[in-house]
Amino acid sequence: MDRIYRIEWNNQVRHAVERAGVLSLVEGSIFGAYKAGAQIATGRGTDFTPAVRVLAPVVPGKIVAIGLNYKDHAAEQGKPLPVFPMIFLKPSTAVIAPGEPIRLPAGVGRIDHEAEMALVIGRRATRVPAERAHEYLLGVTCANDVTARDMQNKGVQYSHVKGFDSFAPLGPCIAVGLDPSDLAVEGTVNGVRRQHSRTQQLVFPAAELVAYISNIMTLEPGDVISTGTPSGIGPLLAGDTVTISVEGVGELTNPVVDRD
Repeated sequence: MDRIYRIEWNNQVRHAVERAGVLSLVEGSIFGAYKAGAQIATGRGTDFTPAVRVLAPVVPGKIVAIGLNYKDHAAEQGKPLPVFPMIFLKPSTAVIAPGEPIRLPAGVGRIDHEAEMALVIGRRATRVPAERAHEYLLGVTCANDVTARDMQNKGVQYSHVKGFDSFAPLGPCIAVGLDPSDLAVEGTVNGVRRQHSRTQQLVFPAAELVAYISNIMTLEPGDVISTGTPSGIGPLLAGDTVTISVEGVGELTNPVVDRD
């Protein structure tokens, strides 16, 4: 299985592919034909020798996020299960890389982590049938759908409460060829596990999400679908370290700081 990284190397931003612990520069386009070129490091996750700076794996044109897509999360929110996917958009300016700080804005109250499996679109998708959805996926990554919870509970629209700068950590890589139908998803804060489920518990699984969303809006290569979070959401405080993991992908870890 390929794991595709976006890295800063020799003052250039490049994609690289890790295979069996060897990181090589990508030749070609990750959204088309590519191959492994020059080997530059060994390791995996964000721990490579010699060190390279791991960036967010893509710069999406849009992040399409899904609300209340696990039964247990809907229950903890005291809300009924949706009858169709509840979608909202997060701006690309909210994206940060592994290791970059989640910055808590002052005066908005409680801010929560949300561990999610995210799908990365690999080719232009319009009105895609569910049975062909896999043809349009590049792969899977980890996402943290950081949310200003108090604002949300007051009825503020999702684009406000989930769109602050740094509220969309992504990474560390894109796992290519990974079946998204039954993967473990976890969220930990300061080493304590708060969230744990499997993607087989999704109300609307990956293929249905690609079909539903692409019937509404065209999905472009590099766009991200963040598929929803399980129960166990909780507050983040300055000084915390939050880690999101998706089976087969790895760990996305970010420190938490006050924005000011």
